[in-house]
Amino acid sequence: MTDVYLNGQFLPLDEACIPVLDRGFLFGDGVYEVIPAYGRRLFRLHEHLQRLQRSLSEVRIPEPLDETGWAGVLQRLVDRNEGEDQSVYLQVTRGVLPKRDHAFGGQDIHPTVFAMSTPLNPPDPAIAEQGVAAVTLDDIRWQSCHIKAITLLPNVLLRQQAIDAGAAEAILIRQGQATEGAASNLFVVRDGVIETPPKGPLLLPGITRDLVLELATAQGLPAREADIPVERLRDADEVWLTSSTREIVPVTRLDGVPVGDGQPGPVFRRMHRLYQDYKDAVRRGEAD
Repeated sequence: MTDVYLNGQFLPLDEACIPVLDRGFLFGDGVYEVIPAYGRRLFRLHEHLQRLQRSLSEVRIPEPLDETGWAGVLQRLVDRNEGEDQSVYLQVTRGVLPKRDHAFGGQDIHPTVFAMSTPLNPPDPAIAEQGVAAVTLDDIRWQSCHIKAITLLPNVLLRQQAIDAGAAEAILIRQGQATEGAASNLFVVRDGVIETPPKGPLLLPGITRDLVLELATAQGLPAREADIPVERLRDADEVWLTSSTREIVPVTRLDGVPVGDGQPGPVFRRMHRLYQDYKDAVRRGEAD
């Protein structure tokens, strides 16, 4: 049976409950992280916890644990559950206040902390061989997408719209610029140069995104942050999507049109291999 962590206790999933007045339930008032573990070793934990701290600070929720405390809780959670590779979901809400009220200032806040871990299956090898389809959609989200908030209804609707259209993901367009996917970060390759939109309030600063840039730089592959007008997206030689659980995904069809020659490109193949090597190093305890 799966064990979860809730407010200082480890307990079976079917015993974990929160009050109906929890602001996460009433308002979506909270933030979250998703952290892979390879060989039961938490992947880029420091970077994930830094992003969590920034999100908590932005929404004015007091941080329940310091980095050492989080590391202990999350590692114990991984150790208590099955699977050498796991996906840890961590959520912090503002907690329970005496009544439903949009305002929260001046009240004694005790955040609700929930974490669960599930087996993490490797990505389907066919994706790396064949790629996926994506569609472009108008970005209907708010102005603070850099906060990893649990209020994901626009992302949910956009992703479902993409799936309804026979695609795996929606690439979002705001004022003529491609920003990211509904649940992923965006890369394009043009003339051998890897590009991804710069960090800012209109996109989530992805941990996998940052690692791809690190690996590219370390291997001498030209990579940079740059705005991606929709015309540049459509003319790209390669398009990729990245996330912690899906890793690096090549897009081979965009709005029904082949990307490049319609096959995962050579730069993707090299980056895919570098990423798999990095994961293996994590499993051996040679990287974090």
